Amino acid sequence: MQFHIITIFPEWFTSPLSTGLLQKAQDKAILSFCAHNLRDYAPGKHRSTDDTPYGGGWGMVMTPEPLVNAIEAVSAPLSNPRRIFLSPQGRPLSQAKTAELAASEALVLVCGRYEGVDERVLAFVDEEISIGDYIVSGGEVAALVLIDAVARLVPGVVGRKESTEDESFSTGLLEYPQYTRPEEFRGMSVPDVLLSGHHADITQWRRRQSLIRTRTRRPDLLKKASLSPEERRWLTQMDDTDT
Repeated sequence: MQFHIITIFPEWFTSPLSTGLLQKAQDKAILSFCAHNLRDYAPGKHRSTDDTPYGGGWGMVMTPEPLVNAIEAVSAPLSNPRRIFLSPQGRPLSQAKTAELAASEALVLVCGRYEGVDERVLAFVDEEISIGDYIVSGGEVAALVLIDAVARLVPGVVGRKESTEDESFSTGLLEYPQYTRPEEFRGMSVPDVLLSGHHADITQWRRRQSLIRTRTRRPDLLKKASLSPEERRWLTQMDDTDT
């Protein structure tokens, strides 16, 4: 899978994309990354990529010509690329969306800066994606989040497929608590069920812990989660007990 990033700071991606799973996936030729310098597509000797906004206001706005030039040039040799603008106004990134994007052959990620981009640029991308309801310095941060989330779901990047199936949000719930050695640490012990060797009991315990954790920390997720009638009754009983 190919990731192409359009940015005024291509050096920003050098270290993050050359460590851990992402570097291993490149070594195996599963993933490839290329950060394209937006200034290479800007006209004039100053290679300017921003200007003051029409109508007045603070800050600068990224001009359309360099961005559209870059999007078209980078996309041209690719097979059916998905062109994405990272924006706080986009649809929220979700585990379902990352799975959808992981099936693509190539992603072109457009990183904005300053007060945003000229609105006409959006006619040249396929969608806008947000990583959350907050503001960061630029699209580079969001692009890295998207890359890491999508890359994990590309076959071969994570060693075992099962490793990604039990993680938070993969099942619509938060992940159950995890424990490892030692069995006791500063007065806190590993739950007996995890030491029992009874796989059915462990599976049930983990599922219920996911339900409890989701109910406590992210109850909004339960509205969309795929739950059995028994699990819904169990949650209702918990609610009754609390009241």
